[in-house]
Amino acid sequence: MKVAVLGGGTGMSQLLRGLKKLPFDISAIVSVCDDGSSTGRLREEFHTPAVGDIRKVLISLSENEEEIKKLFDYRFDTSSDLDGHALGNLLLTGAAEITGNVSDGIELVNSLLKLKGKVIPLTEDDVTLMGKMASGKVVMGEHLITEYNDRIKEVYYKETPEVNPDVLKAIKEADAIILSMGSLFTSIIPNLLCREVKKEIDNSKAKIIYVCNIMTQPGETDNFTVGDHVQLLNKYLGKRKIDAVILNNGEIDSNIVKNYETTEQKDLVKANYDILNKMNVHVIENDYIMIENGMIRHNTLRVAIDILSYLLD
Repeated sequence: MKVAVLGGGTGMSQLLRGLKKLPFDISAIVSVCDDGSSTGRLREEFHTPAVGDIRKVLISLSENEEEIKKLFDYRFDTSSDLDGHALGNLLLTGAAEITGNVSDGIELVNSLLKLKGKVIPLTEDDVTLMGKMASGKVVMGEHLITEYNDRIKEVYYKETPEVNPDVLKAIKEADAIILSMGSLFTSIIPNLLCREVKKEIDNSKAKIIYVCNIMTQPGETDNFTVGDHVQLLNKYLGKRKIDAVILNNGEIDSNIVKNYETTEQKDLVKANYDILNKMNVHVIENDYIMIENGMIRHNTLRVAIDILSYLLD
C-alpha cells in the first residue's frame, strides 16, 4: 500500500512513527521553507532548501530512532560558528554538497540509516514563504510569519519553485495521499502551493486523508473546528478535495487542557459533524490521545491502523 505523506516538522515526524510500523510503502514529501535557527543559517550560507524538517523526518523513519535522534539532534554549544547548529543539519548539508543536491544527499544518508520509507524534499530551490496577515501586513520568511503577532490570512511563495519530479511520481503512484497533522499554513499548505502538485493530485484516484490537529495553533487556526481545518486545506487543493478526516474523540485531562489554554493559547479542536457531512467527508474517529511529559500527542500507531482499515474497506 503506497502512501504519499505531505507535511513538515514535528507533526509529520510523529505520524511517520506510526505508519512505519505497518505495511506501508512510505514517501514523505517535506516542505522546505523553514528559515529559522540552524536551518536558516545554513540556507543563507549554502543557498539550499531547509534541512531542519528533513532531519526530523529522517529520524522518525530510521530503524534505531532513539540513537539517531541523540546524534542528529545534538546541537553544538560553543563560541565558534558551530554554536547552535544541529549535527544532523550539518550532515545533510555536507551530503548535499558531496552529491550536488539535497535529494541525492538524502539518499546518501538513507544508505547509512536504512530508512523505512523515502524522504523527498518538495523542491531543490531555496524558496521563501510569504505570509499575508489579517492586518494586510506582508511578512517574509517562515519563522517571522509564525512569530508575527497577527492572524495569518494566506501564504504563498516569493518565487515559483521547481517541484522535485520525485514528488510528482510519489503522488501519481500513491494509493493514499495523507496530509499530516501540523502547522497548516507553514508545514502542510506550502506543499499545496505548487500548480504541478495540485494537478497531480487532481489526476490521482488515491484517497485524500487529513489527520486533523488535536489542538489549535495561535495565529494559524485560532477557534478552528475540524471542519474549518478541512475547508482551509480544500481551499488550497485543486478539483480534488479531502475524502476522509481523522479526528480524536478521546477525552483529555482538564488540567492539561487548561495548561495549554493559559500558557500556549491553544484550545481543543472540536468536531462539527454537520459541516463535515455537508462536505461529504468521511469521518474516522477514535481515542488517539497520548500524553508525553505533559504534552498532548497523537497515538500514531492507532492512527496508522485506522488509515489501513479505511483503505482496505
